[in-house]
Amino acid sequence: QVQLVESGGGLVQAGGSLRLSCAASGRTFSWYPMGWFRQTPGKEREFVACISGSGSTTDYADSVKGRFTISRDNAKKLVYLQMNSLNTDDTAVYYCARSPSGATTRVPKDYADWGQGTQVTVSS
Repeated sequence: QVQLVESGGGLVQAGGSLRLSCAASGRTFSWYPMGWFRQTPGKEREFVACISGSGSTTDYADSVKGRFTISRDNAKKLVYLQMNSLNTDDTAVYYCARSPSGATTRVPKDYADWGQGTQVTVSS
């Protein structure tokens, strides 16, 4: 089983930036797509971005497109989420996840392994 550990969350003012990191264990990290999701209390987990195993394919939710960038460093087994132009609607717990399938996907149930989450709070 893959272990995922997120870091980089925190408190930031609207308009600011944060970079989240997700460190993964396991020897086959580069085989699998990775995703970032977010969740606020009382709401379902929401897709944010995903990236293919090679990093050549990415996908973004419309709400973050143009502001967030997902990337990965397979040698270091890290996935990043660069978040710019943050607004209060971006406040949430952010999770990284690994999909055992070969294709990028926006569907949470397609992801088998999840991190513990990191809180991002954007103040107005």
